[in-house]
Order: sequence, then structure tokens, then C-alpha cells
Amino acid sequence: MSESNPDNTLPVDSPDRKRLPPLLRRAWYSLNQALRRRIAPTGATPDQFTALRTLTEADPKGITQGQLTRLMSSDPNTIASLLERMEKAGWVERKRHETDRRAYRIKITAKGRKLFENLRDVAVNLQSQVLSVLDEADREDFLKKLATVADACREAADNSPKRKKS
Repeated sequence: MSESNPDNTLPVDSPDRKRLPPLLRRAWYSLNQALRRRIAPTGATPDQFTALRTLTEADPKGITQGQLTRLMSSDPNTIASLLERMEKAGWVERKRHETDRRAYRIKITAKGRKLFENLRDVAVNLQSQVLSVLDEADREDFLKKLATVADACREAADNSPKRKKS
């Protein structure tokens, strides 16, 4: 076993191996599960919370579905069905874009904003709980580095060849 990299002798799928994809997936999945369980009584999902947060932080006139898709790092079909359910619940409204008839402009409603405020409190408390394993200085450093890694991952995805449809 190498002193500089003890992970080299571990099997590729070992939970003890410090590899970015499994660590990110485990962290994301566990955090998503915790949030899902905590907000379940509201009828909302973590993706719906993320959409509400994104719309709350966006231009008050709303954003397009394409912009929401990009900001949520998702795909158009997922966002379309997510918005359909949210619109039925009265949390968002979709209107045809003023200048691009193919696009929709999405806005959060008063009902959606109220729900978001409740969900935000749950999410903030969960984040505080999870990050409490780090001291304050390490929290800031961790989040800054994680943002850098997230940006690098997005850049890698943007610069990768798209899959050809058959």
C-alpha cells in the first residue's frame, strides 16, 4: 500500500475508497432523502423545492423553462413534467413567452412563494445539521471548494460530445 495514496489497493467499489463520484452520489442521495422525508407532509419534493428556490431568486417577471432547466442542471422533459405538477398545485404559472412563441415564461405564485418560505426553513435547518460536523472556517472552505468542483463538473459536461440519437 502506497503511503501517498492508500486508496490504490482498495477495490474500485470499496466504500472506503475516496473517489469523487461515489462520494458525491452518497452525499447527494442521503441529503435528498433527508429533505424528501422532512418536506413530505407539504406534498412537495426536493426538485420542486429547488424549482421554487430558483424561481424566487430569478427575475420577478419569470424565466423560461430552458433557463430553469439549465439552472437546475436537469433535462427539458424532467422540468416540463415537474412544472406541470407544480402548475396544477398552484405553485407556479406558465405563460407563453412574449417574443418566443415556442417558449414558456415561468413565475412563482403567491401560494408557491408561501410554500417556498416553509420549505426553505426546513432546508436551512437540514444544511446546518449536516454541516455541523465541520467547524465554521471549514464549512466556508468546504462550500467554496465544492462550488469550484461543481463548476468544473458542469464545464466537463458542457465540453463533452453529446450522444447521437439513433
